[in-house]
Parts: sequence; C-alpha cells; structure tokens
Amino acid sequence: MLHLCYTMAMAAKSPRIHTLLEPRLFAVVEGLAREQGASLSQMAHDLIREAVELHEDRALDRLADERRGTWKAAAALTTDDVRARLATRR
Repeated sequence: MLHLCYTMAMAAKSPRIHTLLEPRLFAVVEGLAREQGASLSQMAHDLIREAVELHEDRALDRLADERRGTWKAAAALTTDDVRARLATRR
C-alpha cells in the first residue's frame, strides 16, 4: 500500500512528500540508511533521485534506439560540412 500526499503549500523551503511503505520496504530503506549513516529522509531522497535518473536513462536509451533505426550514413554531415555551416552563421 502506497499513499502519497503532496504538500506544496507548506511553509517549508522544499516540497515534501508523505508516503506510507510496506513494512518490508521500510525495513530495507531503514537498513540502507543505517549502513550509510544517513537519515531515513536522506536515504529516501537519494533512492528517489536514483530511480528518476534510471527512468531518464531508459527514456534516452529508447530515443537513441529509435534514432539508430533511421540513421543513414549517406545523409550524414562531415566535419567539414558542419564547420562550413557554422562559419556561415557568424
């Protein structure tokens, strides 16, 4: 069971999330925090940040795969082509 409560209107400087975790998941986060000498809040923050970065990486991988499928070497610009185009913009 997971409940999120966004409290953007709080007087705190940073937005906060209130969440309920299953006992097993809480124990894992608590253990990680203890191992790393971090607070529960900091550990949750770090884990969420890492999850978001992994999510972004997967999205960029999908985009790269799509672009790889449309690559045509014959249509690619050479280094000299790029330099010439940049020179005309000045």
